[in-house]
This record gives sequence, structure tokens and C-alpha cells, in this order.
Amino acid sequence: MDVTADALLSRAARRLAPRADELIAEVARYLRREVPELWSTPEIARKTADNITEHITGVLSGLEHGNAPDTIALPPTDLEHSRRLARHGTGVTAILRAQRLAESVVLDAMLAELPKLTDDPELISATARRMTATATAYVDRSSAQGVAAFQEERDRRLRWRLSVVNEAGIRIGTTLDIARTTQELADLATDHFADGVTVDLLDSVVDGTTPTDPPVLRRMADRAAEGDLEPEFEVQQRHICPPESPSAHALVTGHPSRAQDGSGLVVPLTARGTTLGVARFLRNGHQEVFDDDDLLLAQEIAARAAVAVDNARRYTHARATALSLQRSLLPQGTADHSAVDVAARYLPAGDRAGVGGDWYDVIPLSGARVALVVGDVVGHGIHAAATMGRLRTAVRTIADFDLPPDELLTHLDDVVIRLAADAAKDPEAPATGDLGATCLYAVYDPVTARCSLARAGHVPPAVVTGDGTVQILDLPPGPPLGVGGLPFEAVDLDLPEGSLLALYTKGLVEARGHDTEAGLALLRRALARPADVLEETCDHVLRTLLPDGRPHGDVALLLARTRTLGDRQVAAWDLDADPAAVSRARANAARQLTAWGLQELDFTTELVVSELVTNAIRYGRPPIRLRLIHDGALMCEVSDAGSTTPHLRRADTYDEGGRGLLLVAQLAEHWGTRHARQGKTVWAELSEDGRSPFPDLDLDIASLI
Repeated sequence: MDVTADALLSRAARRLAPRADELIAEVARYLRREVPELWSTPEIARKTADNITEHITGVLSGLEHGNAPDTIALPPTDLEHSRRLARHGTGVTAILRAQRLAESVVLDAMLAELPKLTDDPELISATARRMTATATAYVDRSSAQGVAAFQEERDRRLRWRLSVVNEAGIRIGTTLDIARTTQELADLATDHFADGVTVDLLDSVVDGTTPTDPPVLRRMADRAAEGDLEPEFEVQQRHICPPESPSAHALVTGHPSRAQDGSGLVVPLTARGTTLGVARFLRNGHQEVFDDDDLLLAQEIAARAAVAVDNARRYTHARATALSLQRSLLPQGTADHSAVDVAARYLPAGDRAGVGGDWYDVIPLSGARVALVVGDVVGHGIHAAATMGRLRTAVRTIADFDLPPDELLTHLDDVVIRLAADAAKDPEAPATGDLGATCLYAVYDPVTARCSLARAGHVPPAVVTGDGTVQILDLPPGPPLGVGGLPFEAVDLDLPEGSLLALYTKGLVEARGHDTEAGLALLRRALARPADVLEETCDHVLRTLLPDGRPHGDVALLLARTRTLGDRQVAAWDLDADPAAVSRARANAARQLTAWGLQELDFTTELVVSELVTNAIRYGRPPIRLRLIHDGALMCEVSDAGSTTPHLRRADTYDEGGRGLLLVAQLAEHWGTRHARQGKTVWAELSEDGRSPFPDLDLDIASLI
């Protein structure tokens, strides 16, 4: 019966051969109605028609020549055409439906020819089953309802493939981590249709470097469902891609390939016109070999994975750029200060939020004081990091004017408003919403052991006293920077030597799993027993509040332990508003320098003191006070109750005055003026290197006054 069935199949095929064009036209009509997405463009329509022609011609040719059922198979699917359809958004199910629809038209025509060739029902039934096996590679060995069984099996496989593709959309790309995304691809494939999967990406894609020739691949993920499929490379291991290998072919051409024995598939990972790497799918012989349907499914899954990998790659490179910019704009280490011991940490966000605009700074001020700053710019990414750099520069610039914290925040608020206005006028600026920031600014004076603080919408600082008591300071909150029109308020408090001041951003206390109040409670617990070394205290605080080391938002932490300058380093005298007080001021300064062993600075110091005290008597208002601070350098300060700021100017040839501050500026390393709530202080910082400003002259200082 088998030979008779084969002969009947051959005769039916010969009868249909002249009608091939008619069958092709019928398939085209069905496709236009049932699978309209294949006809989205003329190019695709023409290629689809060619595919149909080759497909039907191949089936009829095989049947006409009477080939044995075990050797007759469907013509290979045009993989390039399938890939092109996938790029145009055509899903794997549509491609499979088109292929099976063409088969169905041929089968229906063949079944219609059989009764015309014989009236034997058993022969017709046997021939129909053999025809189904020949044209579809499906064999029903136990039932006479082979055609119905094939239809049921075909629908089941289509539903299964659709479910796998849908699952791929859910399981692949759950994070913006490249390694995890590639592993998700390997896990999905081994769960459903492969015994082993390896995923290799171009090393240049992972590192953002220039591609090499031959290409260097990095093994990103692998998984084997069976223990006997051992990968040849370890995860994260780099290896050269041999020029004649299937992987190299996939990288160069962008086309997939299938091993001759059907045990392996190599599919390129291509997204947005860029080939990122290759995925290999393996079967160990316990399953059926890969067919064209499996290859189409692998392509569909790989295409989804490639987009997810490309998104992760772009995010990773953008994050690395923003993080590099962020770190370059933060202080490069913490310098030694006589006023405080400091330690600081910065942690970028550990989730999709990306690098933000958190920053900290330690700014030396006149009079041995120090400013401590933390801030947080709204938003994430390079834009936020760049804004942070602008604000940090603005704070340092404004801090040079020695303004109280509340006044400094007022000026910084104006800076943010101007930056927002400029960004609104720039058509190429990214649409990041309103520009805003929070800031906490504190100034500590080691002479008086007092600290002045003000905040602009920032989280409050914490203070740890010598007995271990931790207090969250209840500072007036103030509006965030960029609001404008609202005042800021400063608070003064005593910080005895050894007190610990903790400044931080909200990312430290607003972590996953607890609210702000719970975060503040954890902060109190972490600071209750600070270590002797501040670096260890920083690490302990981060471990307590962020045990996984991956904060929800950026974190900046700044710890400062206070010091004080005692009588051995500070000397002060009240002066009368009388020109005769100038000589007494010089004499007091000279005696103090002798006590400190700074006789080399006698000439310079007496000259600077004379000029500053004289200006205070002439142009200021009492009370007048002279203070010397010995702290690495020698600081001379003269305070009075006047509000007039002295200005440096160059005297003309016949002017009798105007040379005092010019002389001070030439003698001092730095000089300036700072204003208090009442009055001002003019200061000059002198070097202790012992160099005379006039080494070749022997002048009598009294003759210059």
C-alpha cells in the first residue's frame, strides 16, 4: 500500500503542476486577508510572493518525483526574509501562519485530486495520511484522522510559541544591568526549547571602547539544562572570535545559522542597526533537532533581548559618564583643618534612578573658621551632575565674601533662579522639569566654639555631644533653592570641642523598607557610639542605614568633629579710638610674636597691624579690637562697629593717602573683609616662612607711620 500511496501522490502532483500559478494566486489572496501585516510594503509583498512560489513549487516537485516520506520535507524557510519581516515589526506567529497557510492550500488541492484518481476509500485515506506526513513532517501512526491531528498539533505549537514570545517580553529586560539581561535570555531559552545557551557580547559594547579586528567577545551568560553541556569559557572571560566560526559569520552578516546536524543555532543580537553579540542555542541529542520554527522563535527572542541589552548598555554608559562627572566635581579628598576633623562619603543611586546631584564640601574661611556644606539637586543624570557642579562653584565663590549662612543661601537661591531661567530659554536643553535644589550650610568657629547653620529645604543635621547624646537639630526648614521670595533663618549653637556634626542628604534616611522617621532613628543609633577614627564612623553609618550598599537615591555624608583654639593660639586686645593706640597695638603684637617664637614676622606684622588699626580709627567706629590667631599661618584681624567696607585702590603721585591697603595686600598671603550682624572685620593672613618682604632694605617702621 505504501508504494501505491506514493504513486498516487506522484500522480496527484503531476496533475497539479500546471496549476501552480493558480495555487500561488490563491495563497496570495488568503495571505492578504488572513495575514495583512506581511503586505505592509511593496518590497515585503514581492518577497513574500517569491517565497510562496518557491515553497509551493518545491512541495509539488518533491511529491511529483515520488520521494519516500522520510526524506521529503518542506523547503527551507527564507531566513533573510523572515529576519526582514521581524525588523518591520512582523511577529513570529504571523510568519508561521503564512507558511502553514501556504501548506494548507497545497494540501487541500491534493486532497481534492485524490478522488479523481481512485475510488478506493482505504487507498485515499492512506494516501491522505502519507501526504500530510510528506508535506508537514508530521506522522500520525495510530489514527486515521491524521489531517485533523496535524491541524490540532499545528495550532498547539503556534500557541506555545506565542506564549514563549510573550514570556520573553516579561522575563527579559527586567533591569538595566547587562549581565542580568543576558542571563535572563539564557534562562528563558533553557526553560523552554534548548539544553544549553551561551551569550557573548562584543567586549567593545560592554566597555564602550573601540571595536577590534578580530573581534573580542566576552562571555556574559550561560546555562545548561543538562550537566554534560559544559561551556568552554567562564562568565566574564574574554575570547577571540575565530574568523571562520558561525559566531563571526553572525557578527559580520547579521544572519543566523543552524548547524548541519541541527544541534545548534547561532543568532546575532542586533538592535537599532548595531550588532551587539551572539547567542548560541544547543541541543544534546535527547531532544529533536532544531527546525526552522525553532530558529524563527530564537530570532524573535534574541531580537527582544538585544533591545533590552542595548537599553542596558546605553544606560550603563550614560550612568558611568554622569558618575565620572559627578566624582570629578566633588572634593578630591578632604584636606586637614584646624577647626574640624572631617570624613565624607558619596554613594550613587543603586537603581534605575541613575546618578543624581548630591554633593558636599568643606571650605576654609578667614579667622580659622570652616564652612560645611551638603546639597541635593533635583533630578538625575548628567544634567543634575552638571548643575551640582555649578552650585558647588557658586557656594565656594559666595563663601569668599564671609557671609552668614542665611545670607549665603539667599544669594544661592538667586543663582538657582537665574540658572532655571537660562535653561528655560535654551531650546536644546533637556526637558527636566523645574530646576531646584536643597542645601545645608554651616560655619564653625574654633575660637568661640560656636556654629551657625541654615538650611534651604534640606534634611536637618545631627549633633553628637561628648557624652554620646545624639540630637537631630530642629532648624527652621527654609524653602528649597529656586523658589525665591522667602527668607532663610540661621541658628547659632555652641559645639564644645569633640562634638560630632553629621550632615547628609535624604538618600541616607529615605531608604527602601523604612520611612524617614525610621531612618533618623537608625542614624541616631549609628552615631550613638562614634569610633575614634571618623572614617570608621562613616562606614558604620552606611552599613547601618544601607546594609545592601545600594541606596534608593544618591547619598552624601559629611562628618565633622570639632576642635577649638585656646589661649596659646589666640590673643586679643581692645583698643581706644585714638591714634596713640596704634603704637600700643604694635607693641602688643610684637610681644605676642616673641611668645609664639615668630620674631621673623615682627616687621611684617607690625606694618600690617599699623595699617589696619589706623584705618579702623580713621574710618570705623568703636569698639575696636585687635586679634592675632596662630594656626599654621598668622592671622591679623581688626574689628570695629562700622559697616563701611574698605576698598583697595592705587594712590596717585601727589595723594597723601590710599597706600595702606595696597601695602597690606602686598605683604599678606590673603586679605579680606567679613561682616557680622554689627560691624566688620578686616583681616590679613601672613606666611610663617620667615621671609622679609624687603630683604635688601633696613627700614625703621616708625618712619613709615
